[in-house]
Amino acid sequence: MTRIWKESGFAGDDNWIIETDEVKAAEGQRPLLPLDEFLTAVAETNEVGLGVLIKPADDVTKLHPHLDRIELVAVQFPAFNDGRGFSHASLLRERLGFAGEVRAVGDVLIDQVPLMLRTGFSSFAVTNAVAIKRLEEGRLPGIANHYQPTARAAAEVEGYSWRRRTVAG
Repeated sequence: MTRIWKESGFAGDDNWIIETDEVKAAEGQRPLLPLDEFLTAVAETNEVGLGVLIKPADDVTKLHPHLDRIELVAVQFPAFNDGRGFSHASLLRERLGFAGEVRAVGDVLIDQVPLMLRTGFSSFAVTNAVAIKRLEEGRLPGIANHYQPTARAAAEVEGYSWRRRTVAG
């Protein structure tokens, strides 16, 4: 069972569905189209509020001319060790300025959620039973210090013990 989680908790209803050759959106459902199908669809219609599925090897910058028409970008994680989705989310937020929903789908594990939040994800399609249980309990793992900037700023830190200060002399 897949459940959609946001920082405010689990969503009650979600009508987005990933379309495949075998699965099509039914009445009341909204399709998440693979990138190539999405690009074909936006060329044929002026519709807004669209959803697109980005796979690891996709070029997310192809979405740039259509961002004002997209409501949801779902970024696929086929395996926990495939981190290209982190780069996709970061590009969407920081370089392309996408302000809509960015959702992680696929192999979403509890340990990755804080890092996904920092790179720009705003929702998660969670199927892992342990992750669902921990999110229900509010047990999101935390990371105290961050070394790099991301879409979401880290809390202010007084200083870094590992950083040496140079004195101009």
